[in-house]
Amino acid sequence: MSDLEQDLARRLVDLRRARNWPLEELAEKTGISRATLSRIERGDTSPTASVLGRLASAFGVSMGELFGADAVVADRHLPRDSQPIWQDPETGFQRRSLTPATSGYRGTVIEGVLPAGSTISYAAPPMPGLEHHLVLLEGDLRCTLGRDVYDMTPGDALRFRLETSNSYSATGNTPARYLLTVITP
Repeated sequence: MSDLEQDLARRLVDLRRARNWPLEELAEKTGISRATLSRIERGDTSPTASVLGRLASAFGVSMGELFGADAVVADRHLPRDSQPIWQDPETGFQRRSLTPATSGYRGTVIEGVLPAGSTISYAAPPMPGLEHHLVLLEGDLRCTLGRDVYDMTPGDALRFRLETSNSYSATGNTPARYLLTVITP
């Protein structure tokens, strides 16, 4: 297990314990089985993007905060080698935290790479009012925000407040690579 996955597992335990929720209560709130939650917290399995979305929603935090908002990053400069990368075991989606969530900052920037033909979906936003600015760098990407569908090609930008279910599909023959800036309310 990578350091990022270990940190994520610890963060999930900390968030649950801070709310005094037993695993059964978190399972009820997320629709994720108690056994799966236990394996994730122990670091025996890596959660999918969809599962992370349900956990973030239950805790009322952004996805970036699941990946370590408690970290204090003193450096302004974050070399590429020090930027944490997480990969969805189900879809192969890769999330690089270019500017990880940290105390004192409301925004984060991620680079997402979604393999051709793959889709990641979230049933609900992790917290209301997250501001998103997405710029597609390579490939073709279909963004579905509730009932609204946006087909994007390289260079296209999309900005929105995340208030509904959402999904992202790499619709072309190559991976979709994009930058996403997320700003918490």
